[in-house]
This record gives sequence, C-alpha cells and structure tokens, in this order.
Amino acid sequence: MASGLVAALAARGLRVAPFKVGPDFIDPSYHALAAGRPGRNLDPFLCGEELVRPLFLHGARGADLAVVEGVMGLFDGEGGGDFASTAHVARLLGAPVLLVVDASAMARSAAAVVHGYSTFDPRVRVGGVVLNRVGSDAHERMLREALSPLGVPVLGALRRDGRLAAPERHLGLVPAAERRRAAGEAVRRLGEVIGRRLDLEGVLRLARSAGPLEGEPWSPEAPGPPPPGARVAVASGPAFSFLYEENLELLRGAGAELLFFDPASSEGLPEGAGALYLGGGFPEVYAAELSENRPLREAVRLFAAAGRPVVAECGGLLYLARSLDGREMCGVLDAGARMTGRLTLGYRRARALSGSSLAEAGTEVRGHEFHYSAVEPAAGERPAWEVEGRGPEGFVAGGVHASYLHLHWAARPQMPRRLVRAAAGVGA
Repeated sequence: MASGLVAALAARGLRVAPFKVGPDFIDPSYHALAAGRPGRNLDPFLCGEELVRPLFLHGARGADLAVVEGVMGLFDGEGGGDFASTAHVARLLGAPVLLVVDASAMARSAAAVVHGYSTFDPRVRVGGVVLNRVGSDAHERMLREALSPLGVPVLGALRRDGRLAAPERHLGLVPAAERRRAAGEAVRRLGEVIGRRLDLEGVLRLARSAGPLEGEPWSPEAPGPPPPGARVAVASGPAFSFLYEENLELLRGAGAELLFFDPASSEGLPEGAGALYLGGGFPEVYAAELSENRPLREAVRLFAAAGRPVVAECGGLLYLARSLDGREMCGVLDAGARMTGRLTLGYRRARALSGSSLAEAGTEVRGHEFHYSAVEPAAGERPAWEVEGRGPEGFVAGGVHASYLHLHWAARPQMPRRLVRAAAGVGA
C-alpha cells in the first residue's frame, strides 16, 4: 500500500519522500523504486526520540510531501509497549494516520475496528481509512455504510488481487535489489491500481493538514577538516543490500570516498580502499556465488590479515566466517556459520567490550538483530559487544569488527568518523 501510494503520487509529478517506521531494510528498497529517491527509516529506539524529527526533515528536503509506512500494528512498539511504534512516530511528527484495514472477512465489524483505533489514543489522529482486500462492489458498499457514522473518511478501497503480491522468503519480501526489473514493474502496477482506487486528492488534503515542523534538519557532516585520502569499499549487490542511507552519508560526511563492489561478482577489491564495510543482506541465498569467487575472498582475507579496518554486520559476519553451510567463505574469523530454523529478532542494547576501528571500549549502542543463522562460537577471544541479557557477542580481531548487530550510525556519529580516520591511516 505504501509503495503503491508513493508511486501513484510520483506519477502525478509530485516529489515524494518515503520513510519506514522501524529498522526494516527491505520495504525502503521498494519505496526507493517508487519515489526515485532513497527510502529512509525513522526509529526512536535505534536513534532516539530527539533525532526522529531532524532525520525526517533531512530526508524530506526538496519533497512536496512525505509518506511514512508504519510497522506492525499502529500501537505496537518495543517490548509490547508504545515506544518506537507507528503511533509514537506519528506523534513525534504531528502526522495524521491513514489507517489500512484488512476488510476481507468483515462487514459492519470494520466500523468497530476503526472506532477502536481512532479513539484508543487521543494524541493520534486517524484522518482517513483505506479498505484493503475488499471482495466486491456490494462488500464495499456495506463497509462504507458501516463506517459512515464515524466521521472518518474512507479514502479508498482495494480489491483482492493476487497479481499485486510480492514474493516472500524467510525474512520478508525479496529485496528490490534482487529483482530490480520485476520489482520496478510491480511497483508501477501498484501505483496504477492505487491511483484508480484511492482518492488521491483526499490523501493530499490529509497530508496538508499536518502542522509545520520546527527544527533543524539532521546533518551527516563531520566538524573539522576531513582526513585526506580516506576511501571505504562498501559491499553491495543482491547479497549485501541492507544498508541505512544515513550510514553511507555519514561516511561521506566524514570525508570518505565510497567505492561499491559486489562480493558475488567483483574480481577484486576497489583500488585504494582503506577500509571495508560489509553490511547485511542474504549471503545464504548467494552462498555458491560468494564461495566460487575465490579471488575476492582471498583479497578480503589478505586485507583483514594486514590489520586494515573491516566492519561487518550480520550478513557481513557470515561472509567473514570460515564457512557458511559447508561452503567456503573468507576465513577471516575462526568461526563457522550455518542457517537454522530459528528466527532471532529484536532490539538490543549493547556495550563495546573491545576497542576497535569502529568503537571505543565502553561505547553503548542500541541495535537490531534479524536473522535465521548462527555463528559458532558466538564470540571471539575479544568480543565486539556485551549484549544486555545475552552476554558477549561478535568479534574484534586486528582491524576487524564483526557482529550480528545492525546499527543506525546517526545515533553514534563518532563511530563512522572513527572508521574513516582508520581508513585514512589516522589514529582514532
């Protein structure tokens, strides 16, 4: 719904800034296709309440309006509470809510659902409803009649349509980076359908009803002169697509030139790279291609063995292991990785146990885990983090910092700046 709405508004010539509540990487990849600009995240847990508005103002520069996709149910936040929920972010931005209701098995009960959501928290303004998975014209009439006494406008109704589904696997939708042409066509088709079935003028009126936001936009620029000659090689491509846009902006803002490479197909590391950044993604899906690319695996191993700075998150951690489900990986870490049937998911609080090219010992962070894999052992002789309630996790070895934790560096800008200084050969 969110991607299709962004596409429909963009097709009308509007500049739309797309956002996602929470730590998701996959949904923003579809938002970016629909909007033609980066999809970004707004997460009070990862970044703090005080950064939500500045990050929003930064990401919405030059846009005519913003569309913020929620996470889970409207009021579902960290640990079953309200913090970091969609409602929380809506309050922080003073944004009205367009409530999407799955009406596939309801008639008059839909009115009870909308009434409950719109009155549950008076600080959250439900300004419109979209009915999803409606069965027929008659079904839509019944729903509209039931909802009419509530005074919440119905701004559209979408029929059940299997052609609008997107392929899924163990962590959600297949990322757009893995099916760019098909994903682009799917988003375009969604935009066409939503453009016909939603009252876009009503949606725009609802957006205009949001009050002005005071404050300064967030800036990724580092204070002081940047270190000369810093170049950071960033893993990209279908296997490594989980990167926050602000993390890349912070590296550039600290003075780094970013050099992108695909570990599944690149013949070698980018020339002149002073540091490697291996983000998350789906290395397990591309394990054969990653393993067969021996020259690059050897280049990564030698780079790390020379003590150069390497930062790896989740998928990057698996790539640095000896093996992944029996396939040879880089062998940088004395650990094996395997896929499991158990989902590890959730927010984490952690403290750096070992100083590294990324973090000083004692640095406290908030991160996120989302994986079906396990690394054995779970921590090296010098663990990266002490995770609250879990114990030591991750690896610091030479210049390598590898962990399952995904971090949004806007909350700790000193970390990417430390990495850039290490890439330039300047002491932290």
